[in-house]
Amino acid sequence: MSTALATRLQRRIALAGPITVADFMVEALTHPAFGYYRQAAAVGAAGDFVTAPEISQMFGELIGAWLAERWIAIGRPDPVRLVELGPGRGTLLVDALRATRGVPGFHAALRLHLVEIDATLRDRQRAALAGAAPACTWHERLEDVPDDEAMLLVANEFFDALPIRQLVRTPSGWCERMIGLTRDASQAQSPDGFAFAAAPGPSPLAALLDAAHHAAMPAGAVAEVSPAALSLMHGIADRLRRHRGAALVIDYGYEAGGHGDTLQAVHRHAKVGVFERIGESDLTAHVDFAALARAAREAGAAIDGPTSQGHFLQALGIAHRAQALQARATPRQAQDIDNAMARLIAQDRMGTLFRVLALRDPATPAAPGFPMPDMACDPNPGPGP
Repeated sequence: MSTALATRLQRRIALAGPITVADFMVEALTHPAFGYYRQAAAVGAAGDFVTAPEISQMFGELIGAWLAERWIAIGRPDPVRLVELGPGRGTLLVDALRATRGVPGFHAALRLHLVEIDATLRDRQRAALAGAAPACTWHERLEDVPDDEAMLLVANEFFDALPIRQLVRTPSGWCERMIGLTRDASQAQSPDGFAFAAAPGPSPLAALLDAAHHAAMPAGAVAEVSPAALSLMHGIADRLRRHRGAALVIDYGYEAGGHGDTLQAVHRHAKVGVFERIGESDLTAHVDFAALARAAREAGAAIDGPTSQGHFLQALGIAHRAQALQARATPRQAQDIDNAMARLIAQDRMGTLFRVLALRDPATPAAPGFPMPDMACDPNPGPGP
């Protein structure tokens, strides 16, 4: 299906030549008039994806407890900036704040900062948080959040939407995979004529790849890097190193190696071709957690994890929280709680696909929810109930 944004991209490519996958993602997601995040109510049953906070209040409550513990671990600073990247409908923060209202001094110390570009979602967040939180400030970018105090940061399903660059293995080395136009219907990936093609000559981005893993890949193999994600992670780590604090990154992705072409589009909860509904479908790619961890370490932060979401939530006590909720629930509600917990932690659902990585300043003790540093990380937590 051709869209207004597809037509604009066709004209741009026809005039200036092929564009990178990153340029394509930026236009498709954030174009001021036609970008997906500028016009879509993406989160929830009526949108294109349902995030963990929308599945169960237990998720946000456990994240809240984790944040409060980290605040205590860094000496209860007042003020402390609590930042959420991509807060969706505000559900995670609402649940986190409700779960921590009994922590002495915590809410009084908080200065809330929400990084959100969608005006409609900002309105939903404002309504959800009304009366439940200290005054909030909204920003387009993390760089706009004042860099002068200790920080607690949460990014749940945020990094997967950051633009990626793709490389393709050729006889001359790793070349950047570009998006152009073709009149050859057999080569086109859409009726609009969009097609992938390798740029001439090896790309300097190959230096960002894990050489040990990618050296043996065959011709035609695709690898992904995200300079945007690495830059953001470096900035977060640098803030924590200078001002203390902690950050939690939760997303779907992998911990080591490369997984080929993971770029995907979703429209109304169903996968579609990446060129099918440009500007009307969500574009994401799997997050390389090993690369994020390296960037954080290089910027001077200590890290915990990555580990699986299933392990993380079980270590934080999701089973006990479920039991507490079920104690005052109807049989039907109790079953719904079990189903929600299984969806969050089971091996064949979000429990293994989603990974969790924590950052902290080096002076702060290791964070809860992760295997001890000398223990092997179990990528396959036990199945949910």
